Amino acid sequence: MKTNEWRKDSEYMSYVGELLEKPEVQRLAEFKQHYFSNRLEHSISVSYDSYRIAKKMHLNAKATARAGLLHDLFYYDWRTTKFSSGTHAWIHPRIAVRNAEKITTLSKLEKDIIIKHMWGATMMPPRYLEGYIVTFVDKYEATSEVSVPLLERYESRVKHGLGLIK
Repeated sequence: MKTNEWRKDSEYMSYVGELLEKPEVQRLAEFKQHYFSNRLEHSISVSYDSYRIAKKMHLNAKATARAGLLHDLFYYDWRTTKFSSGTHAWIHPRIAVRNAEKITTLSKLEKDIIIKHMWGATMMPPRYLEGYIVTFVDKYEATSEVSVPLLERYESRVKHGLGLIK
């Protein structure tokens, strides 16, 4: 996450501030998420961008912010851990809900957002517009977290290769 704009947003912080202080949430920083980000950075990005969209659309911004922050609340490397009972895309949202319920009370809306944020890779679409927001923002953030650093690296190599930077 390039900016800390979210830290200065008092409404957003009133929704997620207590969650961000929880060791269970802070522990997400220990896990690489999309090669160039950790899971905490990713979760904050999804949460804050989803919150801003939900707020503009006059939807439940609080539930969107909270669910966005908690959507990937799991503690394993998804690239190496495999499950016999389903794919990571199906299993990890259920683990995230279970972990989230250990640290806070989730609304029906928040549970649906978390459980169904992998729609596209799973069959069950979100029930609420807030769930679609988190789902699409999650995909956007994941793509950006991989592509932006690679593009910057590529552009730097091109400039150096062409002698534009000494």
